[in-house]
Amino acid sequence: MTKPSVQSLTKPSVQLYSIRDAVDENIDRAIERLAEIGFASVEPYAFHLRIDDYKRAFAAAGVTAPSGHAATIDAPDASVIFDAAAELEISLVIDPFIPTERWQSVSSVQALADRVNALAEQAAERGLQFGYHNHQWEFVNRINGRPAYEIFLDLLTPNVALEVDTFWATVGSADAPALLRQLGDRVQALHIKDGKISEDIATILPSSEDALVVPAALKAAFENQTPAGQGDVDVIGVLRAAPHALRVVEFDAYSGDVFAGIAESFAWLKQNDAEVTA
Repeated sequence: MTKPSVQSLTKPSVQLYSIRDAVDENIDRAIERLAEIGFASVEPYAFHLRIDDYKRAFAAAGVTAPSGHAATIDAPDASVIFDAAAELEISLVIDPFIPTERWQSVSSVQALADRVNALAEQAAERGLQFGYHNHQWEFVNRINGRPAYEIFLDLLTPNVALEVDTFWATVGSADAPALLRQLGDRVQALHIKDGKISEDIATILPSSEDALVVPAALKAAFENQTPAGQGDVDVIGVLRAAPHALRVVEFDAYSGDVFAGIAESFAWLKQNDAEVTA
């Protein structure tokens, strides 16, 4: 598999969805604040809808975007997204969300895999990679006794990239480090996310229409996410299991100042990732 051109592991990326309110208010200042923390790269979301804004803000802050999120699987014309990625010099395009209802039968998972395989081939023709980002329901939903995610992986072609959200994989009862060791170089990026994990949030799922429409227990789980190393995820084990993968800090939500939380994760990674990969 050809790897995307990612930054040094000592310079992790950050998913801009974490600061979505700040991005909506002032995208230039929001990204500048991340650069001030020390980030040299970011992971934008829905980047095809704000190409000029992202391009301007990236240039002003001196950051790059090796990876980006866009709802590509259900897009009527994926070439629009891939064209935008090329313009923004994004080499790894990730679809962030397919709802739980489509992970409950072999036929539905097969259809998803077929679509992802085709998109990966289309991306490769442009010198890009395409892949998928998990939540917990891909693991919680079991088909003939197997996690739907496992079936999905079996159906993917080798050129499909994976971005593993290690928090949500752990919530879904996966052993995240073991999963990463099993997948090896197929995993091109990690979402470094931490927090308190309890059984109830594994099976309480968001609306099938919008990942932001969530029950109270899941909303609390979002807000109780913590900087890396302060929650229940084996983040050290995750780092050791995928030393090659781009680290992308993310918070779905945060009860405090999200920029402060991101800065704590950045500092923790700077210290602990250097020790793990030394």
